[in-house]
Amino acid sequence: MNVNIEPSWNQQLKEEFDKPYFASLVGFVKTEYKNNTCYPKGSDIFSAFDHCSFDDVKVVVIGQDPYHGVGQANGLCFSVSDGIDMPPSLINIFKEIETDLKLPFPSNGNLERWAKQGVLLLNATLTVRAHQAGSHQNKGWEQFTDAVIQTISDTKKNVVFLLWGGYAKKKGAKIDRSKHHVLTSGHPSPLSANRGYWFGNKHFSKTNSYLLETNQTEINW
Repeated sequence: MNVNIEPSWNQQLKEEFDKPYFASLVGFVKTEYKNNTCYPKGSDIFSAFDHCSFDDVKVVVIGQDPYHGVGQANGLCFSVSDGIDMPPSLINIFKEIETDLKLPFPSNGNLERWAKQGVLLLNATLTVRAHQAGSHQNKGWEQFTDAVIQTISDTKKNVVFLLWGGYAKKKGAKIDRSKHHVLTSGHPSPLSANRGYWFGNKHFSKTNSYLLETNQTEINW
């Protein structure tokens, strides 16, 4: 099946695109987008891959669902488009960066700037129906994104995986920790962060330290 995705990813995942579950998933997504308002817009579904080629990946952040509010989702986990108010989880991410790296709070929540530096911002499910969290779960996206994580783990080395919250930790269970660096903490959502499971994890400075140790360039968070 031809999928409109960045060429290096197409090369890595072409066998996945030919599997029966993926054809079924595409059929489901097309029907949903035709009959309902869904996010992100169709051209942004594979945006995380389009902004960060397979060869460039050095950090992977795993999210769960796209944002389901109007205009929020842009295909990168935790990210919102320019001019959109930052959701609480993203605010907490920036607060941690502010404390950890002494960087100023950014003016917008568009994380394309991270993706262009080699940060794959991967949601487990790449689409959602408007205002219905989790509405596209268990339709095949999780199998596809498991394959993405497995491919990165098997094919690359010295990638930093940031697993925030229980869902992401389960999703990252098969990562080969002997050749990659895995950092875990609570989720940046207010519920988790305000109970002490997020703030102070120093994941952003730890990521950069590991990248330097393995002769890679730091991320400008």
